[in-house]
Amino acid sequence: MKRLRFSVIGAISASGPCRAASTTVPAPHAPGGPPRPRTLTLQSMNPCVRAVEYAVRGPIVCRAGELERELLGGIKKPFSEVIKANIGDAHAMGQQPITFLRQVVALCTYPDLLDNPHFPEDAKQRASRILQGCGGQSLGSYSASQGVNCIREDVAMYIERRDGGVPADPDNIYLTTGASDGIASILKILVSGGGKSRTGVMIPIPQYPLYSAAISELGAVQVNYYLDEDNCWALDVNELHRALKAAKEYCSPKVLCIINPGNPTGQVQSRRCIEDVIHFAWEENLFLLADEVYQDNVYPEDCQFHSFKKVLYEMGPEYFNNVELASFHSTSKGYMGECGYRGGYMEVINLHPEIREQLLKMLSVRLCPPVSGQAAMDVVVNPPRPEEESYEQFIREKETVLSTLATKAKLTEDLFNKVPGIQCNPLQGAMYAFPRIFIPLKAIQIAKDHEMAPDMFYCMRLLEETGICVVPGSGFGQRDGTYHFRMTILPPAEKLVVLLEKVKAFHMKFLEEYS
Repeated sequence: MKRLRFSVIGAISASGPCRAASTTVPAPHAPGGPPRPRTLTLQSMNPCVRAVEYAVRGPIVCRAGELERELLGGIKKPFSEVIKANIGDAHAMGQQPITFLRQVVALCTYPDLLDNPHFPEDAKQRASRILQGCGGQSLGSYSASQGVNCIREDVAMYIERRDGGVPADPDNIYLTTGASDGIASILKILVSGGGKSRTGVMIPIPQYPLYSAAISELGAVQVNYYLDEDNCWALDVNELHRALKAAKEYCSPKVLCIINPGNPTGQVQSRRCIEDVIHFAWEENLFLLADEVYQDNVYPEDCQFHSFKKVLYEMGPEYFNNVELASFHSTSKGYMGECGYRGGYMEVINLHPEIREQLLKMLSVRLCPPVSGQAAMDVVVNPPRPEEESYEQFIREKETVLSTLATKAKLTEDLFNKVPGIQCNPLQGAMYAFPRIFIPLKAIQIAKDHEMAPDMFYCMRLLEETGICVVPGSGFGQRDGTYHFRMTILPPAEKLVVLLEKVKAFHMKFLEEYS
């Protein structure tokens, strides 16, 4: 047990980028002079920032980085490599870029390539159109704060095609630095009040930690509603009513966040469920945030993605003309996996004209999203058409990525459910598994003795013994008495099988050790 305490408990407080900040280190001073107190300390800093937590890049990930450096330094470990299955970073896991997207962005970045015969004409046409919308026909110029106009037009046309003709106005489109930037921007203008009048933000549990982090940073009030794990993480409107009623005792709930397909849970909401949620928001006068960045990642044939915008429109003018809705998409997920470009958009409907002016004012402070990311987003919403030369290759690459993900989703679900003490719901969408794990009482007590969440203790042991980096469910939220971890299904299939077999072997050993 002594070795365990050093490697697991000590790893969290070890020196390195994750160590706790100190308020006692004196500032540099002249020889012989008294030390000057720091202007900025943990006590004097913004308490809202201090409260922020982001489990996806938390202590376990920092420890994984340390282990990688130790391996490079020749230190022997029970494993030969660290597998970072903690984050949905497709290209880091070996997924190849979509050729057409990279061609268009390359042409935009270096327009001299427009004369190169090796680039297809449809890629050149898109690059030329984007460049014509840029100041000085250069990707290096600022764009309008809302984004390049022609790209916003393409986004609006994409939404109309996706939603079967439901109208979309380019003026309601805002290009963003990934979906995260849009979500944080909308939350920023929604938060107000103090005490019991402070804005409450309803978020699903489990949730993607961006939401809890943004809520903490803004000093808003987090209102949890629980997804039904026993019913494939379904959203029950009765649970929304329960959470709202309880929250009204201590805050003013104004915002309802939905993640569909779910992260970390991977469920795909039914159309009926979305109708119920919209009716609930209309009835309770809540602003809806629809995080739809995984809309291309739907795997079973009996599941289908339904956008909140489309369902809202089909419910009739009483809903469509009144419910305030912001929906989000990104280049980072789907079949593209272009996380590093930080491309995204949000569509905001039924925003009061005066609030729209305030939103534009706030966005103007950051000048504009990365224009290269805007160009990447344009390819996502304006891909090759059937009559164009790049179409066949594009479709082949897209379908290969999505079919491979579907295979890995089913593989992960099946293998986890063969392990005693692990239970995994069907992975209907997104790119993660969120299995429930049984942790013996002895291990729970040891974790509590060291002020650790039991699933953090489990995941740290998993990392130290196998080199596999996953994120404990406590970082996403879960019902009391249940334990989970989130793991991406992005590794190549052969590596994913090895990873899953290692998790199985570790789990069986863990149960034996602590039962």
